[in-house]
Parts: sequence; C-alpha cells; structure tokens
Amino acid sequence: MQQFYQLLADAVLVLHALIVAFIVIGLLLIIIGGVRKWTWIVNPWFRVAHLVGIGIVILQAWFGALCPLTTLEMWLRQQAGSLIYKESFIQYWLQKILFYQAPLWVFAVAYTAFGLLVLMAWLTFPPMFKSVKNTSSGS
Repeated sequence: MQQFYQLLADAVLVLHALIVAFIVIGLLLIIIGGVRKWTWIVNPWFRVAHLVGIGIVILQAWFGALCPLTTLEMWLRQQAGSLIYKESFIQYWLQKILFYQAPLWVFAVAYTAFGLLVLMAWLTFPPMFKSVKNTSSGS
C-alpha cells in the first residue's frame, strides 16, 4: 500500500509541476504570440484558465495557505512513510534547485508581480470571445 501512496504522491507532484509550467510558460507564449500575431493565444479557454491559475496562486500566497496540491502530496507521502516538506511547492523546489531561501511574503510579492504581468498581457493581447450573431432573417 505504501508504494501505491508513493505513486499517487509522485503523480500529484507531476500534475503540480505541469500547472506551474502552464502558468509560467503560458505567459511567455502569450507575450511572444501577441507580438508575433499568433491567433491561438487569444483562445478564451486558454486565457481564462491561465488567469484563474495565477489568481489562485496569488490568493493562496496572500492568505498564507499552502496549495491544496502540496497538502495532498504531503499527505500521500506521509501515508507512504516518506519524508515531507513543510514549505510551499515553489518555495521547496526553488530551495532545492536554486538554493534560494526567502520569507513567504517575498513569494507573495513575486506571485503578485507575475499576476500583474498576466493582467497586462490580458489587456495588451485580449482573448477573443466569439460574439453571438443574430441568425434571424428579419423578413
């Protein structure tokens, strides 16, 4: 059973990393695509998902809440008998990868600044919501 929990924890970790990549790489693609006039970057589903994603991250950071995916991953790791970390997902992995340590408020400010960039990209390269056309002939 411990291996099952470990596998689920790893799956949650991968999902979490994919969401982070979607938010970070998504902004880069929106900006590059806006400049290069790529039509797919105005897709409303992509843009709303991107905006909601960073919005959730910002709210969690300002309220001092861990991401539910981090909480779930840690619970699964605990059930598997593995070591767990107490920081946020990003904070933990930045420490591991970049040896960067900072108080939680620094991450909240960084997430907010990133969110403002997302908002600026939204306003500069707005998504295209299809308008509903009137199909009646008017005769």
